[in-house]
Amino acid sequence: MSKKNLLVVGGTGYLGQHLLQGISEIPGTTYDVAFTYNSFPPQSLLDAFPSSLAFHVDLKTGLGFNSISEQFGRPDVVVNCAALSVPRACQKDPEAATSINVPTSLVNWLSSFSHIDNTLLIHLSTDQVYEGVKSFYKEEDEVFPVNVYGKSKVAAEQFISEKWANFAILRSSIMFGPQTVSPVPKSLPIQWIDGVLSKGDKVEFFNDEYRCPVYVKDVVSVILILIDKWLSEGKKMQLLLNVGGPDRVSRVQMAEAVAQIRGHDPSLIKPVSASSVDRGVMSPADISMDITKLVQTLNFSPTRYKDGVKLTLAAESSS
Repeated sequence: MSKKNLLVVGGTGYLGQHLLQGISEIPGTTYDVAFTYNSFPPQSLLDAFPSSLAFHVDLKTGLGFNSISEQFGRPDVVVNCAALSVPRACQKDPEAATSINVPTSLVNWLSSFSHIDNTLLIHLSTDQVYEGVKSFYKEEDEVFPVNVYGKSKVAAEQFISEKWANFAILRSSIMFGPQTVSPVPKSLPIQWIDGVLSKGDKVEFFNDEYRCPVYVKDVVSVILILIDKWLSEGKKMQLLLNVGGPDRVSRVQMAEAVAQIRGHDPSLIKPVSASSVDRGVMSPADISMDITKLVQTLNFSPTRYKDGVKLTLAAESSS
């Protein structure tokens, strides 16, 4: 069986690196892998995945995609992990949010190949497409984002569903898990909570914003299941899936689980309302998601939040 070309767009980000790791751990892998980066590829990442090709690509302009055409060829699967995902940054610069989060240059480049129906596009979206006024949103519920980040991701979903024949759009919640091969600059949720509580100072956490945090390795598993399904079945795919964990938790409950597992003083966790803090951007109150479709379609059950926290902290202790 000939190897299939797999391209990870945004390979130096948090999910991108975990995905490259997951692919590398498949025994006797049948994939040739390439990934894109925005600024520079960290040497530790290149060393960890020496058989993967790295390409510099500017997603705003599409500059760099032609090098992939020449040196790698048409991908059989593209996983788009790239995004401007900090809501406040998106709010300050809506044009940048749209130009990066709506994959116009990527889709235009893919359209330049013949046999474009043979390429599956897996695109990472967000739970922030939902308004946040109820619990456990389903995929068919109306999208009504309250900030520029959510609006740019809705625009991306619409663009892909109109312009590309075969796709899987994954609406992800907050991802958490171990640090990456090349540490990412952003603070990771569990590690940050553990760090602040270990100092012994009181810390404020929101008690009225709810999400379904998802263990990052589960997101990788979902992507790999979809890739295998696409390549083995060869059937048309147009999927929209909520990808969250099975537990609806507030920031207070997230912190309480870390405190319980690590033995931190729970009285350090000070519950406050999200409305008490000006974050410079509106944030939806309850964007917990119903993941029934994910579980049934892929026969996959995501990790419980507390179990994922234990796995995360264990990985940090051993690293």
